[in-house]
Amino acid sequence: MATRVLMPKGSDTMTEGKILKWLKKEGDAVASGDALVEIETDKVNMEVEAMGEGVLRKILADEGTSAAVGQLIAVIGKPDEDLSAVLPSATPTAVPKQAESKAASAEPAPPTSLAEAAPANAAPGAPSSAPLAAATDGRVLASPLARRLAQESGLDLNQLQGSGPGGRIVRRDVEAAASARPRRAPIPIAAPAGPEFRDEPLSSMRRVIAQRLAQSLGPIPHFYLTIEVDMRRAKELRESANTLDPHLKLSYNDIILKACAAALRQHPQVNASFLGEAVRFHNRIHIGMAVAVEGGLITPVIRDADRKSLQQISAESKELIARARERKLKPEEYVGGTFSVSNLGMMGIQEFSAVINPPEAAILAVGAVDERPVVSGGRIEIGTRCRLTLSCDHRVVDGATGAQFLQTLRQILENPVYLAF
Repeated sequence: MATRVLMPKGSDTMTEGKILKWLKKEGDAVASGDALVEIETDKVNMEVEAMGEGVLRKILADEGTSAAVGQLIAVIGKPDEDLSAVLPSATPTAVPKQAESKAASAEPAPPTSLAEAAPANAAPGAPSSAPLAAATDGRVLASPLARRLAQESGLDLNQLQGSGPGGRIVRRDVEAAASARPRRAPIPIAAPAGPEFRDEPLSSMRRVIAQRLAQSLGPIPHFYLTIEVDMRRAKELRESANTLDPHLKLSYNDIILKACAAALRQHPQVNASFLGEAVRFHNRIHIGMAVAVEGGLITPVIRDADRKSLQQISAESKELIARARERKLKPEEYVGGTFSVSNLGMMGIQEFSAVINPPEAAILAVGAVDERPVVSGGRIEIGTRCRLTLSCDHRVVDGATGAQFLQTLRQILENPVYLAF
């Protein structure tokens, strides 16, 4: 029976995908689990694996074109199979003779694709009693995707057992072996009790402010507050931590993320969203980090940032940033933020104003941490300073509220011992 290859839904916001490269061409033999096509979603690039086996009979979306989610982009079938029931037209397609011999010799593999639902008897991730996958000529039988994943994970295919037909190693075997390797147990983070948020109806004054500011300043009425922070002690903290643990590589951004989380805990009015007829005050603090990627911007989210240590935030932020730049983030890793931080200091930017990431009510823009002349005790000396600018949604955050948040943030950064609590 022919297998329909559909454009998968890579994220909640995805409506169409772009065909970047077909990894198989019409007439090629295809086994279940083979990487079939590389697509570009609205957030990441991803490979779609084949669910069926046989021959790639028809490609219905050319490279460089876009297709809607759920649209038919290819068909896999037997060399002589009638495809009139699955193709848009009723004309069966022919396959070159050499493709028939390829299909006859192709090793089948269990389905592991986003392209179409697996058969009812397939159980990805289930334990297997199959022998080690070895062909008669000494080669290890493994799908191309399994070979690539094993190489990336540093696994020896000769040490793995295949759960596919004939002992073939497929993706689930590699992922199971990788997850079974001993690793440091993560420090558990207990989720706080109680509801995720509370909704407060708008007062008459707040409703009027929201309506009038939106009419005069646009969809989100921004205003900006800038403060300068003495980063001398934060610099000492960073240098001491990295001297004690060179693998930590603590950055100023890690310290600022942790300080923002601590300040938001004291100022929940800033950890909020405008809903139209209500203001939502979030009881959990999920901080987004603006990350520049090729062709745009994405905001990975560190969840429950106020409940994580500096070490945890440092490790998690680095991992999220790396995968964001590789366009490999999962949808749940870049949605649901309650506050954001945008840092251009590493590019030498002294000060800037960031655009709010809706529906959040505020975003912090971080400038460069550098040495500059300052006045202290009536004398000019060299100090380590950083300018922070808070962009606020005036429908939610008033000037005094934003200023109080920045005062607390400055107090924490100038006395980073607070970050230990």
